[in-house]
Amino acid sequence: QVQLVESGGGLVQAGGSLRLSCVASGRTFSSYAMGWFRQAPGKEREFVTGIRWSGGSTHYADSVKGRFTISKDHAKNTVYLQMNSLKPEDTAVYYCAAGLVQVAGVFTTPSQYDYWGQGTQVTVSS
Repeated sequence: QVQLVESGGGLVQAGGSLRLSCVASGRTFSSYAMGWFRQAPGKEREFVTGIRWSGGSTHYADSVKGRFTISKDHAKNTVYLQMNSLKPEDTAVYYCAAGLVQVAGVFTTPSQYDYWGQGTQVTVSS
């Protein structure tokens, strides 16, 4: 049974930092892309960043480039999202996702992902 468990969300002031973690279990993820998405109230779920479990290539949404960094720890089966210079518009529920890589290219749409975590709330106050 595949499980993705996020943690690390919370309340932070604008300009602050948070690090989210996603612990993956239940299968081998070497053929998967791992992604972070977010969803604010009344908005669609949007891609934030992704990383290939094997190889480590990354991709970022323009809105977070230079502020957010995705990384992974194979030994801990964990993917991290380091968020710096946070803005109020970053407020959302953040989700970790895993998608089987069957084609080349980047994975930026929710439909490309097979497994999802329960989400963790990030609130940035102004």
